[in-house]
Amino acid sequence: MMSTNRTARKPSAQRGFSLIEVMIAMVVLTVGLLAVFATFATAIEATEEAQENLIARHKALDAMESIYTARNSQQIPFAAINNVANGGSFLGGPQPLLCAGPDGLVGTADDVPCTTVTGVVCPGGVECLVLPGPDGVLGTADDQIQSLQNFSRTISINQVLQPDGTVNQNLMAISITVSYQKTGWPAHGYTTSGLISSYH
Repeated sequence: MMSTNRTARKPSAQRGFSLIEVMIAMVVLTVGLLAVFATFATAIEATEEAQENLIARHKALDAMESIYTARNSQQIPFAAINNVANGGSFLGGPQPLLCAGPDGLVGTADDVPCTTVTGVVCPGGVECLVLPGPDGVLGTADDQIQSLQNFSRTISINQVLQPDGTVNQNLMAISITVSYQKTGWPAHGYTTSGLISSYH
C-alpha cells in the first residue's frame, strides 16, 4: 500500500479589505470631514458675529453712561430723563446711531450726523468706525470706514412703582437696546438696564 504524503495548504494570514469594508470606511471618513467643516463654518460665523456684538454692547453702555453723566453734572434736569411721549428728552422707538447734538446726549431730537476724526461725514450720517486698511496702520490714506447703518438704538424710560403701587417720583428705570441686522442673519442686539435716581 502506498501512502501519499500531501501537505495541506494553510490559508494565508494576510487578508485584504473587501469592497464593502472600503466603502463603509469612506462613508465614515466623509461624515467626519463634513462635521469638521461644519465646525469651521460655525467658528467663522461666531467670529464675525462677535465684532457686531461688541459694538452693540459698547454703544448701549455709552448711551447709559451719558445719561448718568448728564444727571450727575446737572446737564439736564431729572424730569427730562424720560421719553418724549412722557414729557422727557429721549426719542422713543428704534433710532439710528446719530451723534450727540448740542445737548451732549444721544437719542434726543437734536442728534446730528457723525463725522470721523478727519472731518469726513460717515456714510448715512450714522456713527462709523475707521479701521486700518491693507497697510495695517491706522491714520493713513488707505484707512477703511465701516458704517453702523445696520444698527439702531432704543432708549426706553419707565416709571418705577413702590411696593404699595404708587409711583416713585425719585427713580426711573432705563433700558437701552442696541440692535443690528446683517444680511442672512436674524436680528441680534444687546440690552442694558438700570435705575437712575434724582439724587447724585
